[in-house]
Amino acid sequence: MKEQFILPDSTYLLSHSVGRPLKSAQQHFSDTFFAPWEKGQTEPWQQWLSGVNDFTQQLAKLFNSDAKLFCPQVNLSSALTKLVHAHPRLNKAKCKVLMSEQDFPSMGFALQKSLSEDSEIVFIPASQDVCDANVWQQYLTADIDLVFISQVYSNSGKQAPVADILEAARQRGVLSLVDVAQAAGIIPINLASLQPDFMIGSSVKWLCGGPGAAYIWISEAQLPACEPKDVGWFSHENPFEFDIHHFAYHDSALRFWGGTPSVAPYILAAHSIAWFNDYGVEKVRSHNLAMQQLVIEALGEIVVSPTRAEHRSGTLILNLGAQQSQLVPCLQSAGVSVDERHLGARVSFHLYNDEDDARQLVHALQRLI
Repeated sequence: MKEQFILPDSTYLLSHSVGRPLKSAQQHFSDTFFAPWEKGQTEPWQQWLSGVNDFTQQLAKLFNSDAKLFCPQVNLSSALTKLVHAHPRLNKAKCKVLMSEQDFPSMGFALQKSLSEDSEIVFIPASQDVCDANVWQQYLTADIDLVFISQVYSNSGKQAPVADILEAARQRGVLSLVDVAQAAGIIPINLASLQPDFMIGSSVKWLCGGPGAAYIWISEAQLPACEPKDVGWFSHENPFEFDIHHFAYHDSALRFWGGTPSVAPYILAAHSIAWFNDYGVEKVRSHNLAMQQLVIEALGEIVVSPTRAEHRSGTLILNLGAQQSQLVPCLQSAGVSVDERHLGARVSFHLYNDEDDARQLVHALQRLI
């Protein structure tokens, strides 16, 4: 698949941060965004909004749901803040939210500032294994209002047992939100079977869609209860009614949209998501696991992220102990691009990586060891 993507001269293993663009993306963007603007005889909003509509349609296909339940968002923090302010159970006094200390800090920041001052965030300690459903069962008490679940934890390479957590939440009457930022495009996600209450995600990582094209999904059961405060004319059931004295929420998740929208990020991301829909996320995941296995078999002693396939994310975490400070410089010298967090170096294989890339990584680290 290397010929399908724009790749650097080095071996790029950073898809957990930013996925590489498709070679076809630039022409699609020009045709869908610039051409109506440059060549059209009228204002281009009709064509632009059609491109954004394609974004929600492709998300619906990717996650096996209905397009009307998705709404474009600028980023996950904004989406989470809007949700807290919109849902009566989340903007009430003394709301109680469960999340992990391993969650991306931005999510914690958004909750701390959007929940009422007398609310409480219960953190599963970072020392606890978020792969273990029993850990979640221990903390998921009936007085919790919302459980926040990262499908994948970016700094540890772990995957949460989402289906088990969601079932436990339903049994206890707890609302559920799944963050799929590090999972979308690399791990198949079926909303029809998982049935969370809410989901947030982005397109910049494994979906290779660039920044700015985030999204929120609201279940059909929860949608009527949501009354966003951050609204604008695109949140209206009829944006072109133009009656300043009358506002009625859109009957879809677009009630979360707000004022005049950005369109460029969604047009760009829709093209990439469509490509992955056609190719199949299951095949992306299979390839990722195969590349990871080559590293695990050769360097298993330095892999500190899960090695069981059902617990693995798309990212391996490598730690050389006393030699850790030399790991990233060693790989950079060998032409291999990775990054590092407190647990170790993060290594991610996408479709544009092959066995030669995996061997290059392995051989460089074997020489260092």
